[in-house]
Amino acid sequence: MLSRPIHRFSFNQATANRWPTPEVIDGCAAAGVGWVGLWREQTQEYGLERTVAHLRAADVAVSSLCRGGFFQRDDWLDDNRRAIDEAAALGAPTLVLVSGGLGESDLDGARRRVAASIADLVPYALDAGVRLAIEPLHPMFASDRCVISTLALALDIAEQHPDAAVGVVVDTYHVWWDERVYEQIRRAGPRIAAFQLADWITPLPAGVLTGRGLPGTGCVDLARLWQAVDDAGYTGPVEVEIFNDELWNRPGADVLRETIASYDAVRSTR
Repeated sequence: MLSRPIHRFSFNQATANRWPTPEVIDGCAAAGVGWVGLWREQTQEYGLERTVAHLRAADVAVSSLCRGGFFQRDDWLDDNRRAIDEAAALGAPTLVLVSGGLGESDLDGARRRVAASIADLVPYALDAGVRLAIEPLHPMFASDRCVISTLALALDIAEQHPDAAVGVVVDTYHVWWDERVYEQIRRAGPRIAAFQLADWITPLPAGVLTGRGLPGTGCVDLARLWQAVDDAGYTGPVEVEIFNDELWNRPGADVLRETIASYDAVRSTR
């Protein structure tokens, strides 16, 4: 058993993207981190059964699995069913959905496609005991990664289904700019299935996708967003998920230590 679990903290393995999965799990266990956010690619590389066994041996739980979605692809249904099966095997309560870009549709058509695809997945997810979590991404990613750009759009889809089936992800990096975000967090309430911390660095690095900052290094009012999510009733793990080339080039154990320190610094301001 973990001797000193860090309050609600979950280390998303994307933050140390080049750290092998078994080392991520062992590093979290050694540091007293009770949760880890896993990605499908790394899980498949290490092997699903081996990952499950390693998690159990280390007594580390999975806060979320990323990712399903990308509904513009021809194989979206089979791939998302596999993702649900993987989440169930890992004991992950939540499968994060990144909806995908335009494909061959106009924007309105692409959003209708996302809603229809999620509806098709709901029975399968309910049977597996996995909650689908729609993650809105910043509008700059709408063309190629995610046509669901606001928490309001994500909730419009999620609310067509039971709370237990479909929720939303609140990722500070993607929603901080929205003037309606606090209203929508209140609206979300029990639909908040995952909460992720990342900061917005100014000016943006050349590689926008990998330009996130550790909590406290940018301009986002993380403490206020965190408090709003808690006030809405969310009590689950708080993931730190950072895409940053500089971090990725460093040893994973060093990244984990700095991530914990940045998380604690933000938590202390609440």
